Amino acid sequence: MLVPIFQYHNNKIKELVGQEYAAGTLERYETSLKHTKEFLNWKYNISDINIEKIDYSFITEYEFYLRSVRKCANNTAVKYIKNFHKIINICLANGWLTKDPFANYKSKVKEVVREFLNEIDIQNLMNKEFVSDRLELVRDIFVFSCFTGLAYIDVKQLTRNNISLGIDGDKWIFKNRQKTETISKIPLLPTAEFIIDKYADYPVCLNENRLLPILSNQKMNAYLKEIATVCGINKELTFHIARHTFATTVTLSNGVPLETVSKMLGHTNLKTTQHYAKILDKKISDDMKTLKNKFSLSKNSDKILLSSK
Repeated sequence: MLVPIFQYHNNKIKELVGQEYAAGTLERYETSLKHTKEFLNWKYNISDINIEKIDYSFITEYEFYLRSVRKCANNTAVKYIKNFHKIINICLANGWLTKDPFANYKSKVKEVVREFLNEIDIQNLMNKEFVSDRLELVRDIFVFSCFTGLAYIDVKQLTRNNISLGIDGDKWIFKNRQKTETISKIPLLPTAEFIIDKYADYPVCLNENRLLPILSNQKMNAYLKEIATVCGINKELTFHIARHTFATTVTLSNGVPLETVSKMLGHTNLKTTQHYAKILDKKISDDMKTLKNKFSLSKNSDKILLSSK
């Protein structure tokens, strides 16, 4: 039966949270199982199903349920189907199924335009004087992420032990990413180092061995919305936008090679980093200006000639 297999899979993940899996991974699979159970009840009025009855029609109906009843966006629906696919693969690998119901199924994740802050946004954010210490703290840690590219969970896990001297003799952050378990090696930019020093003697940092006194992700995002309003930033500010800002405005826009940015972000695939390069109009403009400088107008004709310089 499907549900016990799915539950057994989730139980194994639960036992390995903190070792091989993040807590968010378990949460996604538990939500996926919940949706699967609700789909079985909605479509077939049953609480479980024999895995041999799962076919192509079942998959497409499940996808329809996610999109229509659950109101899932395309990429969210695809991710839940992908989670379900893993359970089917377990059944196939164990020989419990002889035919793959996903054999003729195709789905595609749509590319999402990632929001990020431009140079003016960052400057406004950094120059703003807050009357509230709480907002100043949230602003500082957000800016820290803008200049390191670290995700919320990785900033939360930082301790003094993550700061060491790099190959150049300067301070670097060495951190295994929670999501991918790949190591991020990030040279500390002056702004990020200033923020670390600013909170070095903060009670939470001293008592709990934290590099920064970060709040919960929920609180950070709630306060960031307030900060966006105060600073006149017309974007839905979330903590993860800081990571996008590091990849775009801070690094790629300033000529840092894609491969270097990918390494600092801890990406396992260069294609993941390439998404950031696609959305940089400024980079396109700068590259085309370089090309334009190689051309010159001839004084004797209207033809555009390639400069010999």
